Amino acid sequence: MADSGVLLKRGSCRSTWLRVRKARPQLILSRRPRRRLGSLRWCGRRRLRRRLLQAQAAGVDWREGARQVSRAAAARRPNTATPSPIPSPTPASEPESEPEFESASSCHRPLLIPPVRPVGPGRALLLLPVEQGFTFSGICRVTCLYGQVQVFGFTISQGQPAQDIFSVYTHSCLSIHALHYSLPEESKKELKREARNLLKSHLNLDDRRWSMQNFSPQCSIVLLEHLKTATVNFITSYPGSSYIFVQESPAPQIKPEYLALRSVGIRREKKRKGLQLTESTLSALEELVNVSCEEVDGCPVILVCGSQDVGKSTFNRYLINQLLNSLPCVDYLECDLGQTEFTPPGCISLLNITEPVLGPPFTHLRTPQKMVYYGQPSCKNNYENYIDIVKYVFSAYKRESPLIVNTMGWVSDQGLLLLIDLIRLLSPSHVVQFRSDHSKYMPDLTPQYVDDMDGLYTKSKTKMRNRRFRLAAFADALEFADEEKESPVEFTGHKLIGVYTDFAFRITPRNRESHNKILRDLSILSYLSQLQPPMPKPLSPLHSLTPYQVPFNAVALRITHSDVAPTHILYAVNASWVGLCKIQDDVRGYTNGPILLAQTPICDCLGFGICRGIDMEKRLYHILTPVPPEELRTVNCLLVGAIAIPHCVLKCQHGIEGTVPYVTTDYNFKLPGASEKIGAREPEEAHKEKPYRRPKFCRKMK
Repeated sequence: MADSGVLLKRGSCRSTWLRVRKARPQLILSRRPRRRLGSLRWCGRRRLRRRLLQAQAAGVDWREGARQVSRAAAARRPNTATPSPIPSPTPASEPESEPEFESASSCHRPLLIPPVRPVGPGRALLLLPVEQGFTFSGICRVTCLYGQVQVFGFTISQGQPAQDIFSVYTHSCLSIHALHYSLPEESKKELKREARNLLKSHLNLDDRRWSMQNFSPQCSIVLLEHLKTATVNFITSYPGSSYIFVQESPAPQIKPEYLALRSVGIRREKKRKGLQLTESTLSALEELVNVSCEEVDGCPVILVCGSQDVGKSTFNRYLINQLLNSLPCVDYLECDLGQTEFTPPGCISLLNITEPVLGPPFTHLRTPQKMVYYGQPSCKNNYENYIDIVKYVFSAYKRESPLIVNTMGWVSDQGLLLLIDLIRLLSPSHVVQFRSDHSKYMPDLTPQYVDDMDGLYTKSKTKMRNRRFRLAAFADALEFADEEKESPVEFTGHKLIGVYTDFAFRITPRNRESHNKILRDLSILSYLSQLQPPMPKPLSPLHSLTPYQVPFNAVALRITHSDVAPTHILYAVNASWVGLCKIQDDVRGYTNGPILLAQTPICDCLGFGICRGIDMEKRLYHILTPVPPEELRTVNCLLVGAIAIPHCVLKCQHGIEGTVPYVTTDYNFKLPGASEKIGAREPEEAHKEKPYRRPKFCRKMK
């Protein structure tokens, strides 16, 4: 209810507006944003006068309604609280667009307080009532000064370190929700004194007074700060990438809340734009968290499967954050080559996660425990090599913490058979199967169905086992303890958990490939940002960084995705994204080089780099990589796959005069192999300014 003092000061303008509000149910006025009478133009005033006359003719007693509203506002005005500049609507006409800061109590509705207050340059204070949320877009650093809040499933309490939140344009907006927390048996005065002491080290006197005036039990006080990292600066330095982190408002506003949030680098969004979890998703999360924390049957292995764009990756992040609220770490096995979570694309990896993931994949790349570079965003050309790599990486799992297995979105035809092979080989305790109204049909992967179906390389129980390899040999390769060797060999069954999702925004089949390519490019840019100096030092162009010099006879070469003639190997390696790997064979016996491998090895990948030049006279590779020198000493193999360097890295080389290296406008796209599809021919109306993948050997970036 609005303050009576504000009503009396507005005089006739407020009375006129009350007349319209009283007549609104009978007249069914427009739902456009309401405007004060003083800001209406002549035509608007005439329209308002006409509606008032219609209301009077309909018999609406607007004078009595205005008196009742004024008396009720005067009776509810508090004596100590500061009047709110934003009048709260009455319960009968409360709009649905502002449910986020509504009081939790239905019997007693306190004054609506300003939710955001600027507390300095690049800082804002957010005060959230219990069970209320604040949905936003942008990036910021969040510190819980008092109370307890939750972001993307991770709980942040007072006294905990600040967390970097990335609510970016490519994914659903994130929300900060205030949670219930246990209160000591103290009076409100004592609680205020405790909160005031906690705020002393973060806020000045005026900001603390404002917080105490609007303080209520079970509320949470959050500090929002401007966030700038080397990764964000590096990605936004390329044209077209700045919109990912910060979205400007289409109509600039001058509201204090908007200006305060803009200084932080975020923007408030409607609740419907935030992440919405279905009841089946919440039920599955609760069940998996309880099973992981009980530790009765050991650490569970949770395999998440489903078609494309149904929310598997979002579910995995939310589940990781929920588990980290109770457990010190969570293991994660990445089996999706195209949309990896913690590494650049084209990898199968095993990671131990100890920090929450509060953003999309390109904001939280991690160093894996074990990683193999497959070299392609899909395994449709070599299923057997994919299965062998999964076995090799899974052998490093020590069963000391829960394991989450992420799978591909290819669940039709041979992709479904490959998924059945993975279930048999990994023996998960729980299989979470996603489906939606728009996803492709996928049968329920019950234990009975998996037992009766043949996979690509495994047979059902009624037929002969495994035509390519035996499960017994697989169990020996895992090197389990003696008491565990018997259980992994036979598939003992799993519990199937079905999850239904329904997203308001979906990627269409027409733009899915371009959207996925953008996400892969962002992951590579995020990895290359590790080459930049820490903040607040300025960015350094990639061509200005000093590369490592690697002799030809120190490393072996292999093109993983295509057969290339030996005379053209160096053409393919130059200006390419390379995996820095370690093989068991000794390559130091060769004198000249280059050393070429006949088959693609299954070996550990220590990192990635760019071969930015080849010196044919000195027989050296010039490799630009963020991998530490102590790990580079063990690298003896370079793998080149179908994962390409983002075009913006080659086309936007700042500070170069004249011709840009590795970029040309004189290129014949009719040549076989000149396009992304090997052997395909494109029409003459091909795009110009394409990255040149066949430069001269000795040409380097200046």
